[in-house]
Amino acid sequence: MGDGSRRKEEDSDEGEYEMDDLNESLRESRESRFNLVANQVSLLRRNPNRQSVLSGFRHFSRNLVFHPDNRWYRAWTKFILIWAVYSSIFTPVEFGFFRGLSKNLYVLDIVGQIAFLFDIVLQFCLAYRDSQTYRLICKRTPIALRYLRSSFIIDLFSCMPWDLIYKASGRKEAVRYLLWIRLYRVRKVSQFFHKMEKDIRINYMFSRIVKLIAVELYCSHIAACIFYYLATTLPPEQEGYTWIGSLKMGDYSYADFREIGFWKSYITSMYASVVTMTTVGYGDVHAVNLREMVFIMIYVSFDMILGAYLIGNMTALIVKGSKTEKFRDKMTDLMKYINRNRLGRDIRDQIIGHLRLQYESSYTEASVLQDIPISIRAKISQTLYLPYIEKVPLFKGCSSEFINQIVIRLHEEFFLPGEVIMEKGNVVDQLYFVCLGKLEEVGIEENGTEDYVSYLHPNSSFGEVSILCNIPQPYTVQVCELCRLLRIDKQSFTNIIDIYFCDGRKVLTNLLQGKESDLRLKQLQSDITFHISKHEAELALKVNSAAYHGDLYQLEGLIRAGADPNRTDYDGRSPLHLAASRGYEEIMTFLIQKGVDINLKGNSIMQM
Repeated sequence: MGDGSRRKEEDSDEGEYEMDDLNESLRESRESRFNLVANQVSLLRRNPNRQSVLSGFRHFSRNLVFHPDNRWYRAWTKFILIWAVYSSIFTPVEFGFFRGLSKNLYVLDIVGQIAFLFDIVLQFCLAYRDSQTYRLICKRTPIALRYLRSSFIIDLFSCMPWDLIYKASGRKEAVRYLLWIRLYRVRKVSQFFHKMEKDIRINYMFSRIVKLIAVELYCSHIAACIFYYLATTLPPEQEGYTWIGSLKMGDYSYADFREIGFWKSYITSMYASVVTMTTVGYGDVHAVNLREMVFIMIYVSFDMILGAYLIGNMTALIVKGSKTEKFRDKMTDLMKYINRNRLGRDIRDQIIGHLRLQYESSYTEASVLQDIPISIRAKISQTLYLPYIEKVPLFKGCSSEFINQIVIRLHEEFFLPGEVIMEKGNVVDQLYFVCLGKLEEVGIEENGTEDYVSYLHPNSSFGEVSILCNIPQPYTVQVCELCRLLRIDKQSFTNIIDIYFCDGRKVLTNLLQGKESDLRLKQLQSDITFHISKHEAELALKVNSAAYHGDLYQLEGLIRAGADPNRTDYDGRSPLHLAASRGYEEIMTFLIQKGVDINLKGNSIMQM
């Protein structure tokens, strides 16, 4: 373990997105590393050191970087969500009813702006997952740059005291329009609904209906505030020439609507908004002046789109089949299976983490390619995967045709930190290539302790020793950080090697050269050398068989693929000997043209 720890410390400088201080403390033991894995995939696992979430919080706080699933930050997100809801509702009210609002509401608004300013500071210290590699980025510089490029400017402008700026500017109406920047905070409410839809503890139909009702009411709320704003911003002598100034409900007239209380004015405006949205058209509320007509035309046009959205979503709830619902159904079934069979916590966390990755990442979109012709899929695979496979040391010196055949049969997979892909002693039927991420090979001693062997970085491969030499997997391979891997099954790989004999020989040679410095067990080197000799003997047997049976086309194909026509079999007979013994002049002529040694002597020339 001491040697393994030193190697890990030397390798830690290569990680682009690792937290230096945190990794130095966690590399002291294997258990500590799995605790880091648990923190990165946001799964609360029991660790041998019995560290609490608060301990993880202190590690992150030491570098002023917070994990997005830290319990303290999760509590803060719930707190800021309350203010996001309040700000999303109050901002349109402040815009439309600013003359009749209570001063207490403005005090709450100031408190909310202070909370959002603090949230801006936290965003500069919040780790995030890269959208392409799904790695957890914990460096302060990329975190800050990402936030500066995304929503920092809008968040900062949202916290400006626009009410004071409005008064300082001489009450210019154009300044008050900047209040609408604060509606960008609605995205926090939208994110909350998105998480609620994925929560299998909450009925999916209930969460969707609540979201749709919230969308409809919020749009009506915004329109109601704009309705009232259109009436109150006209000169006093023209206020009777507005939708509310000319409104009469029975014997009650709204001619003096400025004297009406806030709630009655708001409910009246909300009534006008809902009636217009539903296009019921009772006739009591209608546009009076030109700008009200323009707004209602735009509003009704928007309502047509909103109505289609609401109806479409309700239809989807009945028909079913959305991506989120499929995720929930799969998660529910798996949880029932896990509970029924009483599977361990680690297995459950790995399943949940992998499903979450499958839902949130984009790699599952590869399934849409199944309906595309195989020729086009081959071109797509060459575009995406060829740059990686060409750099794999296992295929150094191989022909482009051989590499292309490998590429078009590859499948892409992602693995979360902590997952074990191959275990020592198992039969392997998949060959993997690393595109992104980092894995490690470890040996399991007889007493159960782990013995570090090596790290696997991009352009590395694993599983090739077991597949090519037909031996059990020599080492356990486990994921250190989120990995994007390419795999090819054993049958496809061996079929390609059987066709491209010369390239197969180079693969075996590269395997032996690449493992000389890495393999600790001399037996593995012996197995690889034996397999190379066995492959050469089988190839010579195929060439001799083609020459013996007079199969010129097969013989041409074998030699074109790299077979040696001078190689003899177990009895010292070359293909030329066998062709001569059978009287195949055409075969003999072809072999002589290929430069066969005509002076080669065999032990015997007999009929097979």
